[in-house]
Amino acid sequence: MHTPVSLSVSEPQAVADGEGLAVQITGAGLSDLAARAADCRLCRLAETRTQVVFGTGNEQADVVFIGEAPGQEEDRRGEPFVGRAGQLLDRMLSATGLDRDSVYIMNIIKCRPPNNRDPKGDEVQACNLWFEQQLDLLQPRVLCLLGRVAAQTLLETDAPLGSLRGRWHAYQGIPVWVTYHPAYLLRSPSQKKKSWQDLLTVQERLRGL
Repeated sequence: MHTPVSLSVSEPQAVADGEGLAVQITGAGLSDLAARAADCRLCRLAETRTQVVFGTGNEQADVVFIGEAPGQEEDRRGEPFVGRAGQLLDRMLSATGLDRDSVYIMNIIKCRPPNNRDPKGDEVQACNLWFEQQLDLLQPRVLCLLGRVAAQTLLETDAPLGSLRGRWHAYQGIPVWVTYHPAYLLRSPSQKKKSWQDLLTVQERLRGL
């Protein structure tokens, strides 16, 4: 079972890489942060990735969608959720009046794990340097977590996804809604209706903020 890993840190300033150097990130804008993350070698995934997959979308978006990690197509193209699962997410967003230009999409970790396995704890902790600063710069009003791994990691729980859906959570004061990962919906299309309702719930919350 995936072990949830805390993403909570207090004002990360720098982290030492394998050669004893430091990656300074305080005060960086999103484009600066992405450029620095592109050369990251803080964990073993740097050895097998094609490129870092930082994030995409509207930097002033009210809602940020967060998955667990890039897949093969994302690793090749350098953009999150662009494979079959990403295409389904695009269609679902469009059906609710949203698109990639009105939301922001990212993952907890920025590099593809070999064979699309779950991220390991030390990989999550290493990438937390980028994740926390990225989220701080985005300042979203709502987070929507896509899938079990993202939900368990961010919410620091081993509860199954089914028990996390259907109620609001919070992460560092930001309202959080949990829904199925689009890749799961490709395997279990009968659950699409629930995900549709989840997206409507997120939109309703945004209107009420």
